[in-house]
Amino acid sequence: MSADLSTSICKVKLRNPTVLASGILGVTGSSLVNVARHGAGAVTTKSIGLNERAGHKNPILLAFDAGLINAVGLPCPGIEESLYELRYAVENSEAPVIASLFASTASEFGVVAERVSRAKPAMIEVNISCPNVASEFGRPFALEATSAARAVEAVQANTRLPIVAKLSPNANNICDIARAVEEAGADAVSAVNTLGPGMIIDIHSAKPILCNKTGGISGPALRPIALRCVYDIYKAVDLPIIGIGGIDSGEAAIAMIMAGARAVGIGSGIYYRGIDVFSSVCKEIQEFMDHGGYSRIDEMIGIAHEKEARNQK
Repeated sequence: MSADLSTSICKVKLRNPTVLASGILGVTGSSLVNVARHGAGAVTTKSIGLNERAGHKNPILLAFDAGLINAVGLPCPGIEESLYELRYAVENSEAPVIASLFASTASEFGVVAERVSRAKPAMIEVNISCPNVASEFGRPFALEATSAARAVEAVQANTRLPIVAKLSPNANNICDIARAVEEAGADAVSAVNTLGPGMIIDIHSAKPILCNKTGGISGPALRPIALRCVYDIYKAVDLPIIGIGGIDSGEAAIAMIMAGARAVGIGSGIYYRGIDVFSSVCKEIQEFMDHGGYSRIDEMIGIAHEKEARNQK
């Protein structure tokens, strides 16, 4: 009998542990539905805010030898159009839909959460960690425990849906932030957002390539940092974790699960392997589990900690 790939986050069942990360193919309801059809266990919208935003000008994305760098700038069509697309996704997706939110203040997070909750997504992801809009929004909430907690508290006061706090690898101590959002009422965490900001310079023009000059690092370059963050968070809090960062293969997904994640977010993996990355990663996980004698995803969650404990005896 083949291994069971299903998992759950906040009592929401996923047919497999792959989740479309926010910001990738999640602008329209139809794109979310399409990703679900291609095998994702859950899909996350692009971050939704109150007001229309153009985001940064092109170029906003660049591949380099170790990964990707981007500064999209949280573009948003505004709350009404975002809710229209979200409702379409919720009504038509064969996988649970996670609504990602962004705001410039804690109270605004509460307002957006109340509006978004009406569309009845499976969960709400609180994006407190975007590194590319500091000039407009100030220091990301996820870099300071009190600020992160206030954002989560505002969302909790305005929804009954499960809350997933999206954390930053740029925090001085990500475990402190994880504990703060847990105490504030988060039901899960997603870890991590992009690293940085970083920069790539075109030596021929002698200028940064991205229009925003700097951007967040994702892909393979982020993977070992994201893995360490998930490993540490698993020990620090009693919350389910969606592990994000450079997941483009079954091996990368399995390592993240063994570090403590219950599910894995895939973003840059689409750039490298196309939209079939979800089904491909699931096939590779299945093959590993069948050969390794694992029957359920739960059997692998956090197992790296058990191995470490045995080795220390």
